Amino acid sequence: MTIAPALLTDRPSDYIREHIRTVPDWPAPGVQFRDITPLLQNPRVFRVLIDQFVHRYFDTRPDVIAGLDARGFIIGSVLAYELNVGFVPIRKKGKLPFTTVEETYELEYGSATVEVHTDAVKPGDRVLLIDDLIATGGTMMAGKRLLERLGATVIEGAAIVDLPELGGSDKLRDAGLPLFTLVDFSGH
Repeated sequence: MTIAPALLTDRPSDYIREHIRTVPDWPAPGVQFRDITPLLQNPRVFRVLIDQFVHRYFDTRPDVIAGLDARGFIIGSVLAYELNVGFVPIRKKGKLPFTTVEETYELEYGSATVEVHTDAVKPGDRVLLIDDLIATGGTMMAGKRLLERLGATVIEGAAIVDLPELGGSDKLRDAGLPLFTLVDFSGH
C-alpha cells in the first residue's frame, strides 16, 4: 500500500491542503476560489479531514453542532454523527419551514440573511459553529449572533480553510469567538 507523501510527514493539514483545488477567477476575475469538493470525493482524504475535527472536539464535546449553509452542512453533519450530538442547519433566508429567527449581515457586494429554527438550540447549549472556510467572517458572525439570541453559547468557530488576508478570522476573534482552522491560504 502506498501512502501519500503528506501523510508521511505526520501533518494532516498538508495532506488536506494538497486536495483543495484552487479555481482562478471564480466567481469573479482576480478571485482565487478554494474548492473543497476534492476533499469530499476521496474517501481517505475525507476521513483524514473529519478525523481532525473529531479529535479536536472528542473530549470537549459540544452539545450541538451548527453548520452554515451549505458546505458547513456536509462537515457539520458528519462530525455531529461521529461525536453523537445533534446537528442544526443555519440556512439562507426562506429555506426553513418552521418559525425562525434571522440575522442580516453585510457582504462585499450587498447583504445576506441567514435563519435558524427557534427551537434549534436550548438556552445553555454549548454549540460548535462550523463552515468550510472563513473569508470576511460575516456568515460565521451572523450564525454566532443567531445562536446567542436563542441562549446558546458558541464555544468555537471551526472551518477547513482560513483566508486570513480577507480579515474575517481577526474580526471573529476580536468579537470573542475562538477559532479552529486546518489550513490557511494567504493571498486571494
